[in-house]
Amino acid sequence: MLGKSALLDAIAGTNRGLLAGDQQKQAILAAIATLEDFNPTPRPVEAPELLDGNWRLIYTTSKALLNLDRLPFFKLGQIYQYIRVENTSVYNIAEIYGLPFLEGLVSVAAKFEPVSGRRVQVKFNRSIIGWQRLLGYNSPDNFIQQIESGNKFTAIDTAINSDKQQGWLDITYLDNDLRIGRGNEGSVFVLNKV
Repeated sequence: MLGKSALLDAIAGTNRGLLAGDQQKQAILAAIATLEDFNPTPRPVEAPELLDGNWRLIYTTSKALLNLDRLPFFKLGQIYQYIRVENTSVYNIAEIYGLPFLEGLVSVAAKFEPVSGRRVQVKFNRSIIGWQRLLGYNSPDNFIQQIESGNKFTAIDTAINSDKQQGWLDITYLDNDLRIGRGNEGSVFVLNKV
């Protein structure tokens, strides 16, 4: 699809939005809006076979995520989102890189509840922040298996009051390998399936 390749071309080289200038951001948002008009899955929440799976963030306007790159001596690595439709769980993992042996990880677990054919309410319930080595982190898959089995980690591992930490997300585009979402704080998220 032409719109999809135009979006991917516009995103290329922006390092998930960290390096995007104002004109680039406008071009990307225009490409996103064009692609959203041709969403092949008008009710994405009702398409679990497409929604479920492991996703990698390729572009965002979320200041909360992009600001992770502003920590002194650290750089933002890959950001993953794993969706488990069967148990309505979402796992966000941001890898942080810096000084040798001090690679970090910021992870948040949440539950989601369908509100409409394209909107989900998200309630965050656990935050894990720590050093990858102390967490025994070697891949998002393995880490999520540990979370799901109830492991407590040598890290800042805290429960989150989901009544206070919640939001919503509209899934505005979904196909076999690309997902676009718009959050309650006005942020845009573009992810591809891994």
